[in-house]
Amino acid sequence: MRDFTADIRDVQRRLDEAESYLSIADNRERFAVLEAEIADPALWDDQNRAKKLNGEYANLKDDLETFDSLATQIQDVEVLHELAREEDDESQEPEIENSIKAVSDKLDSLELRSLFTGEHDDADCIVQINAKDGGVDAQDFSEMLLRMYEKWCERRGFTISLNGVSEGQEAGIMSAEVTIQGRYAYGLMSAERGTHRLVRISPFDNQGRRQTSFAAVQVWPLLEDVDVEIDESDIEMQVFRASGAGGQHINKTSSAVRYIHHPTGLVASSQEERSQLQNRERAMGRLKSMIAAKAEEDRQAELDAIAGKQAQVGWGSQIRSYVMQPYQMVKDLRTEIETANVSAVFDGDIDQFIEGFLQNKRAHADDED
Repeated sequence: MRDFTADIRDVQRRLDEAESYLSIADNRERFAVLEAEIADPALWDDQNRAKKLNGEYANLKDDLETFDSLATQIQDVEVLHELAREEDDESQEPEIENSIKAVSDKLDSLELRSLFTGEHDDADCIVQINAKDGGVDAQDFSEMLLRMYEKWCERRGFTISLNGVSEGQEAGIMSAEVTIQGRYAYGLMSAERGTHRLVRISPFDNQGRRQTSFAAVQVWPLLEDVDVEIDESDIEMQVFRASGAGGQHINKTSSAVRYIHHPTGLVASSQEERSQLQNRERAMGRLKSMIAAKAEEDRQAELDAIAGKQAQVGWGSQIRSYVMQPYQMVKDLRTEIETANVSAVFDGDIDQFIEGFLQNKRAHADDED
């Protein structure tokens, strides 16, 4: 009978670590408070507060149920292991091994949450994609990235909605802005901030030459109750026709709104609502989120400079190459993680790059400490 003691101790150690980074003890107390508040019918007199508390309640419930379930599974496999060893019953080895692997796989997913240390990592986010050098190929590449993020959201069960899009001249898009809603959306998507590079035989070149094109991705946390004052003279408002996503850019209405904040160069859009007034409110809320987040980033950059820390790679820096010719490879230039399955990546299989970046970021933070 094989001895699984070391394997069981290892998953128990990892669960003990999860108890710490998930703040299980504190969250049990907070969960009890939330249960009482949510049970109060008067809560829904304030719709915004009710939604916020219900979201927090659902997240804590998920964390606690996941942790308790893993604890029970480890206890069960430990008991089974002890009984099997006492009886020297080798027939139980496959079940014990499979149970330990199942727990380990769940811990792998859970441990990703320990990488989220930023103040806004659990927030929803605004993602902007802009075509850069490369002409029509860059515009087509930008649309490929938009579809890639749509597919990634579908895989994770996140919601993605198109705030605004500017059509390309011949194909693709000049720019697009989306909102992604889901737990840790900003923490995950922050790994995509930067310049992306595509190398391929251009489908728009009659001579079939290889073309290199670039697209920039920016990511902002979607903050609630932002107290930011904006001088109206600093803002330019543009009205445009709403469009669909994923290659279905069909003009529908003229109620879509885009705000341009000239002092920062930030742009926010909204086209979800039929009413221009409602779109203006949504776009303004997003713009305030961006301005507040940028102010925080600028302050942190100043503190890092004073402390002598090396600045993190900015959104304008090249982070990833997608090569389709003369060979097939997607490579993250920050972590050296690569894959030859380019089609899978463009179908939304980008978790390896995101998780690799977050782990690398955490490792550098630990080194600095």
